[in-house]
Amino acid sequence: MTVADIFNEIPFAKHLGIEITEAADGHAEGRLELEAEHSSNPARMIGHGGVTYSLADTVGGAAVVSLTEDVAPTIDMRMDYLAPVTQDIHAVADVVRDGGNMAVVEVEVYDTDETHVATAHGVYKTSGQGGENPWRAEDDPREGAD
Repeated sequence: MTVADIFNEIPFAKHLGIEITEAADGHAEGRLELEAEHSSNPARMIGHGGVTYSLADTVGGAAVVSLTEDVAPTIDMRMDYLAPVTQDIHAVADVVRDGGNMAVVEVEVYDTDETHVATAHGVYKTSGQGGENPWRAEDDPREGAD
């Protein structure tokens, strides 16, 4: 299973419609088709900032995991919104520094017309998870829950 395959199975990403199209060697790309449910305005199609953020964070995480081959939870992400999202978007992420315990990623988000709609700077935890952690739990805590 590839990194893209793994990220495309994340329930929240699937719920939003995020698709990772490429993830290798510290680089990742992904896209999202804008739907009515993504809008922040009931009268017009304007993507909610959280949707753009989620795409950037997911693609950034895929870039890190493609390099480290391990879980990499987000520590921090700074997002600058440059233009309103009114159509489908795609993101490109590159690891700019892998420091052993943390990785830094730059993510650029564009719409279908290649308008630069957002830029993000993310920091992800890359080692020292040690022992048991919720990303590697063998037993799914949701199993058996009603």
